[in-house]
Amino acid sequence: MKASDLLVKALENEQVEYIFGIPGEENLDFLDSLKTSSIKLILTRHEQGAGFMAATYGRLTGKPGVCLSTLGPGATNFVTAAAYAQLGGMPMMMISGQKPIKKSKQGLFQIVDIVHMMKPLTKYTRQIVNANNIPSSIREAFRLAMEERPGAVHIELPEDVAAEDADERLFDVVNYQRPDADDMAIASAVKMIEHAKMPLLLIGAGANRKSTQKALSDFIETTGMRFFSTQMGKGVVDERHPQFLGTAALSDHDFLHCAINRADLIVNVGHDIMEKPPFLMEEGGKQVIHVNFFPNQVDDVYFPQLNVVGDISTSVKKITQRIEDNSNWDLTYFNKIKQEVDTHLSKYSTDNRFPVLPQRVVNIVRNQMPEDGIVTLDNGVYKIWFARNYPCYQPNTLLLDNALATMGAGLPSAIAAKLINPNKKVIAVCGDGGFMMNSQEMETAVRLKLNLIVIILNDNAFGMIKWKQEGSGFDNFGLDYNNPDFVKYAESYGALGYQPGSCSEFNDTLERCLQTDGVHLIDLAVDYSLNHSILNEKLKQKTCIL
Repeated sequence: MKASDLLVKALENEQVEYIFGIPGEENLDFLDSLKTSSIKLILTRHEQGAGFMAATYGRLTGKPGVCLSTLGPGATNFVTAAAYAQLGGMPMMMISGQKPIKKSKQGLFQIVDIVHMMKPLTKYTRQIVNANNIPSSIREAFRLAMEERPGAVHIELPEDVAAEDADERLFDVVNYQRPDADDMAIASAVKMIEHAKMPLLLIGAGANRKSTQKALSDFIETTGMRFFSTQMGKGVVDERHPQFLGTAALSDHDFLHCAINRADLIVNVGHDIMEKPPFLMEEGGKQVIHVNFFPNQVDDVYFPQLNVVGDISTSVKKITQRIEDNSNWDLTYFNKIKQEVDTHLSKYSTDNRFPVLPQRVVNIVRNQMPEDGIVTLDNGVYKIWFARNYPCYQPNTLLLDNALATMGAGLPSAIAAKLINPNKKVIAVCGDGGFMMNSQEMETAVRLKLNLIVIILNDNAFGMIKWKQEGSGFDNFGLDYNNPDFVKYAESYGALGYQPGSCSEFNDTLERCLQTDGVHLIDLAVDYSLNHSILNEKLKQKTCIL
């Protein structure tokens, strides 16, 4: 069969459902082969958006999302999405085209060494030079993309190789059992936990990638240990749980850090240093047990005293079964901190001033969304407020990026989340800056007839950097801009646009949008004027209770 047909067969063998992207002339054989496939092509308006969609597919399913580009500028547009997937631990495959490599009459026109470019951004990158290598290359790329720690892989298919004849052959998809942690490591962990006086459990992004919810819930119920999460670990255990202390949305200074700083042991499940650190280790300070699929990477702020390496769920189950004595524990202080956290997080959550405070936005969205509803965040200062103030009831119901922390991913991520979960409510929350970086994907959402809501928090500025600028004592400079009429902009794509003028109108509008089919855009004026006083001044001046 033709090589491009074999590539499609190999992707079908991996149970690929969607390919997101923009084909070019170098992909025409592949595009023709895809025509009769069970795989659905999702034509996007930018390769970066396609990459974000593929990465989010991988994040939510555990299977690599696939995206497609042509050569040169099409492939270079994948760079940010590749970093997004690689740093975020999201399995994703990129397929790019290339000019003929055996005989070319166009010199170096549009030629960039994409394979070399992708090396530092991926777990695997390869140019196909022989059509018969396609099945093994695809199988190996998928295996590596899914293997812990998951990430991005890349395949380049030159135009002439795509048209070659190839032998029909496929490799079986062979799953394997992840090894269990060493018994001595489990025993050491149990000993450290039993001897601790004020232990805490931290749930990180790695625990959100696999089915760890029951094991961690059982651990918490059995031991009574208090727990908190990183931003990308939110929702693994229902955050309404009485033992939940909060989310480490900042690296330090938050009220939650009073508890973290007082703890003498942290059982750190599923975290690695790719995510912004939820606490900073110091020599001679608290001890840390690293429970993950892989050993920790040593860093100046993270150097655990014990590695428990193996399947996370199994490790947690074994530790739970062996803990017999927690009589040394004194969790009284953590209970007081829980009251402090709840008191401060509830402040301004019902404040109806307009433009609306970010705390009030979070409160309204949480009250309107069902338990299994999915909120995807772009990157901006509102991410801190959602991480701190938005309680998650189920895993992966608040999708934010705390690894690359790139702008432009909110809308594409919401599109992928809705494709995967057509019966769930999905809302993208974007700043005006991040939204405009991939706003063209509104057309994709409308064309796909998705039921989707986009909330734009509009302050006519790069609000995150303005907050940092103020906190650093610099003058306000260089970060303000004008926006289009977002209501008309939405309507130009065939979506529905709204511009509420009060908190109550926003609440009513959001409720109506959640009950109505179609793509909805809500242009919401936001007030970030309290960010500096709360996040820079008050938190740093706080005094932890005794």
